[in-house]
Amino acid sequence: MGDIAGAGFLSHVPTIMLPEKTRRALNEGHEISLVPGLERLRREVLDEIRPDTFVVFDTHWFTTVEFVVTAHARRAGHYTSEELPRVIRRLPYDLAGDPALARRIAAKVGERTAVRCTANDDDCLPIHYPTVNLAHYLDRGERWISVSICQTARDDDFLAVGAALGQAVGESDARVVLLASGGMSHRFWPLSEFERHEASDPVHVRTPEARAADEQRLAWWAQGDHAAVIDSMDDYRPHKPEGMFGHYLMMVSALGGRDCIAAGRRFSAYENAAGTGQVHVWFDRPAEGWSNSGNSITSTTGGEQ
Repeated sequence: MGDIAGAGFLSHVPTIMLPEKTRRALNEGHEISLVPGLERLRREVLDEIRPDTFVVFDTHWFTTVEFVVTAHARRAGHYTSEELPRVIRRLPYDLAGDPALARRIAAKVGERTAVRCTANDDDCLPIHYPTVNLAHYLDRGERWISVSICQTARDDDFLAVGAALGQAVGESDARVVLLASGGMSHRFWPLSEFERHEASDPVHVRTPEARAADEQRLAWWAQGDHAAVIDSMDDYRPHKPEGMFGHYLMMVSALGGRDCIAAGRRFSAYENAAGTGQVHVWFDRPAEGWSNSGNSITSTTGGEQ
């Protein structure tokens, strides 16, 4: 029987791929907390729970008519970011995959929801830096699956896919860690103003209102109040959460959705990156389980039960 051993809401910002000297130069002489946070997460958590598979909800992989799950036996090569080729260029990656789990996830989504989801092992399928950047710090030979963000999906679709994914993991033999790879509020400064807002101090987050909205959700996560986060999505949307917050919604739905009681603990400060809100938050599995409802939450209508 499969197992979700833990879950993380993790930042993948390109800054983490810069040399430390450059990171400090951009941040008034100080190291950003995101890099040591990932190193500490690997050492203090992942080395202890020993997952065999990471499932990454990748906020730079946008699909349109369906969700897609990578089903490659291995993805390997060199990655250059089309967005920031000066920062991330010819970065080597070599990631084992989990085709059986990928196909199981796609089949379970089709069986339990009205949402279209396919598994894809095309060798030419692009990889994106929300997966590559985290793997750079966290990979120790585990298997890696990426899940797309369907840009036409709504909250209920993300929740339905996540719930079905959680069920698919439970019916597998995999020990899985879920990684919601992306940020919180996600509005950039205009190009002409970037240089004045490159430091990590959250005073540089695009608006005070966006910062307050992010900090409210961080407080709810610390309390394990995921229902409050899910129920307030309409209030959060004006702050443009990255990936429509689909990375979080899929992750938390796999853990029980509104009934999830996992409290988050920080592995970084809440930081600015070009106006966006960034943080690492880890969710340990509570002793009593991820949720109060046995984690049985999928429907044939694309909603949550």
